[in-house]
Amino acid sequence: MKILLTLSIAALLSGSSKDVPVLNKLIDSWHKNAGAAQFTPYFSSMTEDFVFMGTAPNERWTKDQFSAFCKPYFDKGKAWDFTPKNRNWSFSKDGKTAWFDEELDTWMQDCRGSGVCVKEKGQWKIAFYNLTVLIENEKMTEFLELRKASIEN
Repeated sequence: MKILLTLSIAALLSGSSKDVPVLNKLIDSWHKNAGAAQFTPYFSSMTEDFVFMGTAPNERWTKDQFSAFCKPYFDKGKAWDFTPKNRNWSFSKDGKTAWFDEELDTWMQDCRGSGVCVKEKGQWKIAFYNLTVLIENEKMTEFLELRKASIEN
């Protein structure tokens, strides 16, 4: 029993839950850097092969594409201000990959972000982020009609 308890505690301590505060700080800072239009800190939080999925149908950006798109906004001192809440984390068995989902207060009202972080050379980086606008199921028919009308025009 003593050995099992020791192994359980060791597994817990070596597990990835200890990284949650570091990861929360990474994602919170990432959002704050966007809100403060801090270009270099914002993009240095990402892996070189980072991908951003935006809310529009054609928005799948590599890091370089996303950087080029964002630069004019950041240069003007005004990017976007997302306030995260209710973030959930999951981890790979080796503890080197973490994925999350979070609710966001945005200018688009309620959104959901989900992402993947990887540990590179002992440091967590954001490898993928997907931003979605939330639409209640009972509003879906109205939304689809609006979308269809905008495509037809």
